Amino acid sequence: MLANLRLTLRNLATLLCLIAHAQATYKLQERYSWTELDFAFPNPGLKRQALASGDYIPQNALPVGMEHWGNRLFVTVPRWRDGIPATLTYINMDHTPAGSPELIPYPDWHSNTAGDCANSITTAYRIKADECGRLWVLDAGTLGLLNTTTYPCPYAVNVFDLRTNKRVRRYELRPDDINANTFIVNIAVDIGKSCNDAFAYFTDELGYGMIVYSWEQNKSWRFSGHSFFFPDPLRGDFNIGGVNYQWSNEGVFGMSLSPIRSDGYRTMFFSPLASHRQFAVSTRILRDKSRVENSFHDFVALDERGPNSHTTAHVMSDDGIELFNLIDQNAVGCWHSSMPYQPQFHGVVDRDDVGLIFPVDVKIDENRDVWVLSDRMPIFLFSKLDYNDVNFRIYTAPLSTLIDNTVCDIRNNAYGPSLFRQADVPNVAPSSRNYLTPVVGTGYTSSGTDPTKAYVFNNGMSYEIGSGGPHLFPRYSESLKNSVTTRNSDWWARH
Repeated sequence: MLANLRLTLRNLATLLCLIAHAQATYKLQERYSWTELDFAFPNPGLKRQALASGDYIPQNALPVGMEHWGNRLFVTVPRWRDGIPATLTYINMDHTPAGSPELIPYPDWHSNTAGDCANSITTAYRIKADECGRLWVLDAGTLGLLNTTTYPCPYAVNVFDLRTNKRVRRYELRPDDINANTFIVNIAVDIGKSCNDAFAYFTDELGYGMIVYSWEQNKSWRFSGHSFFFPDPLRGDFNIGGVNYQWSNEGVFGMSLSPIRSDGYRTMFFSPLASHRQFAVSTRILRDKSRVENSFHDFVALDERGPNSHTTAHVMSDDGIELFNLIDQNAVGCWHSSMPYQPQFHGVVDRDDVGLIFPVDVKIDENRDVWVLSDRMPIFLFSKLDYNDVNFRIYTAPLSTLIDNTVCDIRNNAYGPSLFRQADVPNVAPSSRNYLTPVVGTGYTSSGTDPTKAYVFNNGMSYEIGSGGPHLFPRYSESLKNSVTTRNSDWWARH
């Protein structure tokens, strides 16, 4: 008991010290930080042995993805260089609430053996915990990066039960799902009517495609060749952390999923890395294998975000607020999906020119807390990190705190009323369980209207109320693009 008390007091002291002294951003609060990553070896002797043999080279480890679930914060470390002992790890937040914790292999050391394709994860990037208590991990199966890359294992979807810490499924992507240039980093998970009605989406950054996997069917298919998956040749120059470099070939990357719309599907928003533009498509299209060859006009192009707005990570809350990293600006941006996708409706929730150099991943957890991982990736790849300095940080803050006093907080009625006439908002809720519950005080009601009778369905993305209102992704349309009608003709860019 005395030992536990000492541990609790030590953790409390560490947390208070970090709060007092950490170089945190204005709204985001620093929770964890490292000069270099450390791993929780079974004992000090094995750690010394790994250091001596080169199986563990601390300065070769870069965190690139994270996910929060329960008392665990998962962190992924790809095997881009030698000496990475584990690629899928976690922090026990009960034992280490703050500081610079050792990363614990998940679910164990054996499951992180490089090259043991059937039983282990070789390289993990982005990961996703779903509402059914499952952790989705795509094993890229690679070692190295760019011209040093080798392929000991195939791409494989691995799903773990977070309550038992057992892998419940492994599915290898089909040869037709990939091509010679394939590089898959990102994942989004879509839960429909039940936990079996689950789909995972993967963006092929260099092979320019999107792969869909159905949990219930245990099958996958690929959407290829759409021009929206390709990079913009004018947006391939980057200046981040004092490093100028070119990623001109980087195609479709970041993804986010809207809340479920009235037709039972979501909207997928996505963007190439070498681009300042976002695109959209209904998951009704993506979930339908028969549409892989005849869905060109079901994809929609939105406006550009503005200058210096490359992004790699998107996430959307259950009420339609999208957060995304702004890697050129050392910042995290926001957009409320009930608003036009135009620069004046994009906000910056936080910026830090030291702590947020390359905010590589952004997540919103089940408690509506936001988590941001920064890792100074361009300096790691193209220059040299200073390992006497803090290089990797994980920040957190409530979503409500981050959007406060930004254009994304429509609770203050500052932005909403002028967008839609009151006649566009129905006074009664349609009899459909797929519609969202009434939203009060969102800025869509005028002072002369009873707010309890104003309904905003699907966060402004689907107003199925006749010819007067915007019809984004209407229920019975076979084409998103041709059915869009809005108050502002510039809302959607038509190509």
